Amino acid sequence: MNVYNVTINFEEKDHDTITLPIAEGESVLDVCLENGIELQHNCGGVCGCSTCHIYVNKGMDNIQEISDKEEDFIDRAVNPRITSRLGCQCVVIDGDIEVTLPDQSGFMGH
Repeated sequence: MNVYNVTINFEEKDHDTITLPIAEGESVLDVCLENGIELQHNCGGVCGCSTCHIYVNKGMDNIQEISDKEEDFIDRAVNPRITSRLGCQCVVIDGDIEVTLPDQSGFMGH
């Protein structure tokens, strides 16, 4: 199994960019949860909501293709972009990726 890197940027200004290892077949949501990074996942990471919505900045070709179901949920996400994906469906297949996590404070009740 190959191990790549995921660089995680944050819209929240008090968070620094970090780079973490991500194994082939692992999702961005998995890596966030394993490393104590807040990324909402109301459905438990089964592509049943849009709370783990992220933006893929680099490496779109290194993750699994988007499904119709995932596209439907992204349409319901806050501020979707052409580079939007769901963290639970953003599974690395071949190479490094860079993502941005939208501001999570709206979910946290801060």
